Amino acid sequence: MSVAMGAHVDQHDPIAEAQARGANLVQIFLGDPQGWKGPKVEYPGGAAALRAAAEAAGVAIYVHAPYVLNVASPNNRIRIPSRKLLQQHVKAATEIGAAGVIVHGGHVTAKDDPAMGFENWRKCIDGLDMTTPVLIENTAGGANAMARKLDRIAQLWDAIGEASGGDTVGLCLDTCHAHAGGEELVGLVDRIKAITGRIDLVHVNDSRDAFDSGADRHATIGQGQVDPAGLAEVVRLAGAPLCLETPGPAESHVEELATLREWVG
Repeated sequence: MSVAMGAHVDQHDPIAEAQARGANLVQIFLGDPQGWKGPKVEYPGGAAALRAAAEAAGVAIYVHAPYVLNVASPNNRIRIPSRKLLQQHVKAATEIGAAGVIVHGGHVTAKDDPAMGFENWRKCIDGLDMTTPVLIENTAGGANAMARKLDRIAQLWDAIGEASGGDTVGLCLDTCHAHAGGEELVGLVDRIKAITGRIDLVHVNDSRDAFDSGADRHATIGQGQVDPAGLAEVVRLAGAPLCLETPGPAESHVEELATLREWVG
């Protein structure tokens, strides 16, 4: 069975971007990833036209929520707008026929009990109209992150499992984040699936920085510090769609996707 794979691209014409890469999957932002404004579909003709074009081309679309979003936060001025922004992105993702909305696990501050963050996630999922699946992504840094280490991911999964619809929340595994977060890639698929029972999408990224550095800096496949054997193992065993978030033009992604196809076998 062939595995869907592609890359994060600009949202103006993601179908053309997919075709330039020989890809059948794209990931896009629907606005400024560092801003709080609601999502906006920039494709000519809007959401309905993008949905139709993607279906006709056989391209799966994933939406990445803004980085500023942090539903785990104990700060009402961050948490409440984050919930609102996530709901807006889920609605917009549904309108374009997206396969999932990726959102970072977020964090609490150093002085906070992490249990507060897990409970905030439960409340968020409990109140979310999840018309498109939400995929929580592991993160690279932060001592009080909700999804950096596997023990925290286990606590997060226990919490959201108690929410209405929590059993439909998925996991997005980022290989750069795992490496920078201090998780060995060899054996990682089995360790994660033992916790979550699932991997729904893999962000296949090399890392500019060293193991357990906590630095979220992606690198082109084969040009960073991620163990190539571990990276290939994740790609081969995850059983999930694969998305590059690596720097460089379409031509670079074409070469990287060829490598991923070799690894998948």
